[in-house]
Amino acid sequence: MASPLSIHTAPAHHDDLTEGARRPFDHCRAERAIRELLIAIGEDPMREGLRDTPARVARAFAEMTGGLRDDPGKHLARVFDEAADELVVVRDIQFTSMCEHHLLPFTGVVHVAYLPADGKVVGLSKLARTVEVFARRPQVQERLTRQVADAIAEHLGAAAVGVHVESEHLCMRVRGVRQPEAAMTTVAWRGLWKTDAVARGEVAALFRGK
Repeated sequence: MASPLSIHTAPAHHDDLTEGARRPFDHCRAERAIRELLIAIGEDPMREGLRDTPARVARAFAEMTGGLRDDPGKHLARVFDEAADELVVVRDIQFTSMCEHHLLPFTGVVHVAYLPADGKVVGLSKLARTVEVFARRPQVQERLTRQVADAIAEHLGAAAVGVHVESEHLCMRVRGVRQPEAAMTTVAWRGLWKTDAVARGEVAALFRGK
């Protein structure tokens, strides 16, 4: 990418989190909950192998749900004026999220494309950060896909946005129907690509690596 000619600061973004959802992570409460869960499944949280497990799990959950306390607008606020109107595509952004139905992980990749408007583009890492913000929350894949697309459309004012998510869900592998090879794909389109089938097909082909 060429050196930026100027930098714009996008307006602050308020996503669909309530103020209550932005409360600090309560480590002590999380540790108590994990200790109670261990007792509920018939374990002894005081035995040697489990004595530090509540604290470890609390720290892990704090990390895995860090997106609840982050704002995608912070990462997309710095946009560069490159006088660009060409398609931008970033493939294979890896992510891990937590299924809100069973609190089990689902992992996969996100492909992002957008068509700049008014020459405004964003740094490559900021798109990955945006995915991470929404992935590090209790999620469903459909919402994750929609949230990433909406954030990019809003903060960049992009003429068109496409987001393609492919993932495998541990809740499908280890419980219920136990389908280890099952994968899920979700796609969201915004702006011009929502109605232009030809352009949408060209972007979808790029998502598939063609």
